[in-house]
This record gives sequence, C-alpha cells and structure tokens, in this order.
Amino acid sequence: MGISLRQFERMKERVGGKSPRVALPLVTRHLSPATGQIILGIDPSLRGTGYGVIRLARPHPLALAHGTIACPQNWERSRCLVKIVETLRSILKKNPPDVCVVEGLFYAQNLQTAIIMGEARGAALATVAESGIEIFEIATRKVKQAIVGYGAAQKSAVAKMVQRLLNLPQPPAPDAADALALALAHAQENSRYNLTPLKRI
Repeated sequence: MGISLRQFERMKERVGGKSPRVALPLVTRHLSPATGQIILGIDPSLRGTGYGVIRLARPHPLALAHGTIACPQNWERSRCLVKIVETLRSILKKNPPDVCVVEGLFYAQNLQTAIIMGEARGAALATVAESGIEIFEIATRKVKQAIVGYGAAQKSAVAKMVQRLLNLPQPPAPDAADALALALAHAQENSRYNLTPLKRI
C-alpha cells in the first residue's frame, strides 16, 4: 500500500515522539516591548534639542541618559546642526538604542521658524538613520495624553510625570523631559492593541 510524503512525515514525527506541527494564525497587533529594550527619544530644536534614553525594566523603566543639546544664540545655524549631529552620534555610541522616536511635525505660523525647526529635525533624523535604527514619530498632543492624561498639558506637568514614571530625584529639564516623554509614550503605545500601526519614518 502506498503512502503520501505528508503521511510519511507524520509517521516519522510519531516515532520520534514529536507532536505534529500546527500552523497558528497570525495576529496583527503590536507586541509588548521586551524588558531590556532601549528607546531613544528626541525633541528636535536648533538651539535646544532634547534627548532621553530609557531602558524598559521592572518595576519601572530606567533613565540611562537625558539632557539638552544647547547652542548659544550667536552661533550660526550650521554650527548648531553640527553639534546636534556630533552629540547624537556620541549618545548612540554610549547607549545604543533598539528604536528611536521623535516629536511629530507641528503647524508653525512663521515660515522661517518652520524652516529652522525642519533643519534641526533633519539633522537628528539623518544621524539616527545612518545607524540603521528604526525611527517612529508621535504627535505632541498624543505624547501629553499618554503621559499626563491631557493633550494640552503644560511642560511642567509633563516633567513632573516623567520624574514620577522614571523615579528620578528631580524633574528633568523641559526639553529633556519632552524627549523622555516621547520614549515612554512609544513604549506605552507599542504595548497596546492598536487598530492603526505606529507611524514609522
């Protein structure tokens, strides 16, 4: 009596004590980020780019590094962009992240302000992208909603909540707090069942 190849494979599995493999359906959802994952948050600005690096851990995430890439008002824009690039490269080397998240674009009434902000954002994105790290963006209101529970929350409220969530001795500086909030919001959004995927750039 002849048998098919599939029947022969099943017989081999039974003899070997293995249960037949069952194909599981794919579930389209965002999986919870693994403990130990490192997330870099960046709040781009020409004169004060905030950055924050966190590691997901229990009972609460840990802040590995945070600060502001500050540039004096008398510096040329090109010099500020170089400092943003050099500082971010150093941060990426010291605390290599698994993923990066930046503040989403916002509406600016002043065209010159929008151009300058775009330059700083572009410098930051290019620096991170050359490392091959995935980059996502989250709108400012969404970050405040996730961290404080109110989309129009003040910077001081964001800083205090970031201090509490990361168990910091004091509230971080405003730009650094925004960057840390971005990282925390990304971790929160990535752990939920979402109908829409996270925005990757």
